Amino acid sequence: MDFTSILRIALRALARNKMRSILTMLGIIIGVGAVIATVGVGQGAQQQVQNNIASMGTNLVFVSAGSVNRGGLRLGGGATKTLTYDDMKAIVQESPAVASAAPGSSASAQVVFDNNNWYTRVNGTEPQYFDIRSWPMASGTSFTGDDVRTAADVAVLGETVRQNLFGSADPAGQTIRIGNLPFQVVGVLAAKGQSGMGADQDDAIYVPITTLQKKITGQPWLQYIVVSAVSQQASYAAQEQITALLRDRHRIRPGQDDDFQVRNLADVAQLADQSSRIMTLLLASIASVSLIVGGIGIMNIMLVSVTERTREIGIRVAIGAQEADVLKQFLSEAVVMSVIGGAIGILVGAGSSLGISHLLHWPISISPLAVVAAAVFSTMVGIFFGYYPARKAAQLDPIEALRFE
Repeated sequence: MDFTSILRIALRALARNKMRSILTMLGIIIGVGAVIATVGVGQGAQQQVQNNIASMGTNLVFVSAGSVNRGGLRLGGGATKTLTYDDMKAIVQESPAVASAAPGSSASAQVVFDNNNWYTRVNGTEPQYFDIRSWPMASGTSFTGDDVRTAADVAVLGETVRQNLFGSADPAGQTIRIGNLPFQVVGVLAAKGQSGMGADQDDAIYVPITTLQKKITGQPWLQYIVVSAVSQQASYAAQEQITALLRDRHRIRPGQDDDFQVRNLADVAQLADQSSRIMTLLLASIASVSLIVGGIGIMNIMLVSVTERTREIGIRVAIGAQEADVLKQFLSEAVVMSVIGGAIGILVGAGSSLGISHLLHWPISISPLAVVAAAVFSTMVGIFFGYYPARKAAQLDPIEALRFE
């Protein structure tokens, strides 16, 4: 018997009991659909986390003021005052793995425009900060290097601040008051949304670092330095170079704690990616249990089918069918059920993923690899659970089979 004949006979046999065949395939359909949907949702969440982290900037290394020990009392991060503008310049000039760096300090202030006001963060930095963070302007322009040198009273607004102070209006060129000081708005940043830690990145105002230090905080030191490495792979080398450089500049002896902190955003991205992968694998493993249950259903129905068709098997063997022909016949029925169920399950899984995305506004990512794996696994389930009933049918004694009523 050739493949076409075996397939035709299998389809005819399944068509005799349509409802039973459909119910048997239902386990495979649910199993494959569940795997596709859970993997799609899991990978969508993974991609969303990576996008949130990427929105913070490219190849970022974050240097911040560290803790200090005063009489045995260890203060929290940011307590030291040793991070300076000269440190930032040295990082750029003496660290080969560093492409760019921007200084940073911040304070909180009440911001007022006309009859509206909003309490927000005021960050002092330099123009290259927006390039490092990959943060374009929605309108207007950034402040310039000249503004930094002259400590100009100019500001760039985040989208959340713009909405609360100006509504739908364009604030470029308008004057706001930060504390008691007037500032001219020169631009508005494009919306970035939440950071990987859940903070609203758009709820902030950016002014020249010199303006913040001289007119708002009165603090000459830096709270942080944002560094961009030449590549993501080089961010680890940049981290080591920055640590060694700052320890030398701050005269920290071997064995002493750093008075600064250096964090690599690639570590955060890698940890988030691993966590998402584990969660996706866990969800897929749970969903795949239903595939096993569907396979057991196929075995059960095929055993019933062998019993019901014992006399038919005896007749086939009596007129010349070989043991291998009977094995192929029943095995093909099991595989056909699992393949058809798998194909329908893929459609159900894709549709469920799209439905979840539409209803819950949750990102999805249907992986071609997951689709192929689900299809292959469903076929293997049909072969594995269909082999025993097919083998049992092939080994029936034709004499006893012909006597069977």
